[in-house]
Amino acid sequence: MSAARPLSIVGDIHGQYDQLVALLRGAGLLGADMAWAGGAARLWLMGDFFDRGPGAIAAVDLVMRLQREAAAAGGQVGALLGNHEPLILAAQRFGDRPTSWGGSFVAGWLRNGGDPAALAELTPARAAWLADLPAMALVGDLLLMHADATFYSSYGGTVAAVNQSLRALLHGDDPAAWDRLLEQFSERMAFADSDPDGAARAAQMLADFGGRQIVHGHTPINYVLGCPADQVAAPLVYAGGRCVNVDGGMYRGGPGFVYRP
Repeated sequence: MSAARPLSIVGDIHGQYDQLVALLRGAGLLGADMAWAGGAARLWLMGDFFDRGPGAIAAVDLVMRLQREAAAAGGQVGALLGNHEPLILAAQRFGDRPTSWGGSFVAGWLRNGGDPAALAELTPARAAWLADLPAMALVGDLLLMHADATFYSSYGGTVAAVNQSLRALLHGDDPAAWDRLLEQFSERMAFADSDPDGAARAAQMLADFGGRQIVHGHTPINYVLGCPADQVAAPLVYAGGRCVNVDGGMYRGGPGFVYRP
């Protein structure tokens, strides 16, 4: 990575706004005045701003503002689409409409830690920003994607095609397509060392979409390692070095961390 434009990556937020602020301040990316302090640096957030914590709207507003401030300073703030963004968007758009598994969109969101206060504050501008988030990004030789899953390939053969397909879906009104996406987004651990085909799947994703290494969130590291979340303060590298998990499990009590490749 270029020394002139250092890269920082933060995993799943899940409404932990105060922890996000502390991490960004500790990394020198956010000033005491809450303004972007990173200059030309790059920051990527891996999605899942919502649910399981009370500060999702504040986190989204902060990131939206930092995107503008970083761009003006020659830096970059990027954010990915996690599975909890479509969950709350679907709850807003479809409400009590039934899903294929017999519940409703809003019930599915609530079951996954949905916060009614956040839904009430999900303005059209915030919802549009969420629906436009990319699902994948190539940043240097890193393939960033929220989930440790292979379903992305069903939406296109390139990063640009996947992002275009999912953006169109999230701006559309086809409940069956939304339902399918939410079901697919429940996939996890496709590249796990415990799976004899995990490393091969990771290698195939990299061959298909580019990059040397997959960086993802979605599955808390403490869940994979079977340890308390408060013991996780660094990423998990696995699949023969092909994958880096950056989900520190902040909503589970993890301190979180800023990953600098």
